[in-house]
Amino acid sequence: MLVPFRKDKHQHLRYNPLRDSWILVSAHRMKRPWAGQVEKPPEEQIPRYDPRNPLCPGNTRANGEVNPDYESTFVFDNDFPALQPDAPDPGADQHPLFQSKAARGVCKVMCFHPWSDVTLPLMKKEEVVKVIEKWVELVEEIGITYPWVQIFENKGAVMGCSNPHPHCQVWASNFLPNEPALSDRCQRKYYEKHGEPLLLEYAKQEAEKKERVVVESSDWLAVVPYWATWPYQMLLLPRRHVLRLNDLTTEEREGLADIMKRLLTKYDNLFEVSFPYSMGWHGAPTGPHLKENNSHWQLHAHYYPPLLRSATVKKFMVGYEMLAQEQRDLTPEQVMYWIRVSGHCFNFAVYLGLLSCWKCPFLLGFVSFSI
Repeated sequence: MLVPFRKDKHQHLRYNPLRDSWILVSAHRMKRPWAGQVEKPPEEQIPRYDPRNPLCPGNTRANGEVNPDYESTFVFDNDFPALQPDAPDPGADQHPLFQSKAARGVCKVMCFHPWSDVTLPLMKKEEVVKVIEKWVELVEEIGITYPWVQIFENKGAVMGCSNPHPHCQVWASNFLPNEPALSDRCQRKYYEKHGEPLLLEYAKQEAEKKERVVVESSDWLAVVPYWATWPYQMLLLPRRHVLRLNDLTTEEREGLADIMKRLLTKYDNLFEVSFPYSMGWHGAPTGPHLKENNSHWQLHAHYYPPLLRSATVKKFMVGYEMLAQEQRDLTPEQVMYWIRVSGHCFNFAVYLGLLSCWKCPFLLGFVSFSI
């Protein structure tokens, strides 16, 4: 007798149209016990000001530069940049198996706030708006010259953040990096076939289905993507067609500050810690591409948190994920539910601990639902 398919119980593949790839979803694997690596809990007592922290106002950085006594956002050139504007060209006379190209650009660091003990969800809405306004300025300023401007934030030591101070980085390059180049091809292909931007249609579908929406407003939508790879991955989308950050209206920028605070607060409530993640913005290419038709693009932000079972157990992308294809242990629909209710009625970390012990049939049944 054939067993009816249930996405929360049976492994299956899901298609990621932004990368033209498939993800293996194996929700039943969350039942296995865990005896692997445990990360250090996030630091709880971070001083508001640390004279040794190079990002604090008035402090001296590694290159001898002294930070101003800034009171809002502060942007400076990265003291150890991965890209520099005057790097030499490796030349064109190369074997096809050993190719090189010139890589030039600029790298900047942007502090969100003068205090080290705050994060975006803890900042006032008007302070987050100032962060967004500075992002817009940087895209406009650097995007005149460079084809790609990547804004990204690594939050938490587990994500490689070496300085506990609210900040992000902005790297601009004279080339289109791999991920946005792939996304560009996939969005263009969908647009040419269907006549509508891929992510604009996706946002409409998710808003109607309500299966993976975590937070929403009249202008924005935050969803656990149908094709999510990381356990608590999130996709943040404007509801109207927007190419780049600097195309957002004043109302949309204010709405973005609000929905970011709501989303990141839910993240923090999930395991009752300052939630680590890597996030970044993707929009239509800039520089020479500003004169091109980029109607296939839709502005969006990716959030990639590493945690899986608790604040100290993360998802490892190794073995099968490195050698075959991406795999996840929770369905995006289950994750949506737990993020939405986080901080309200149930501690998800406690549930996952019981689930991995195989000793709580009531809870196993309670969360084995189809959404």
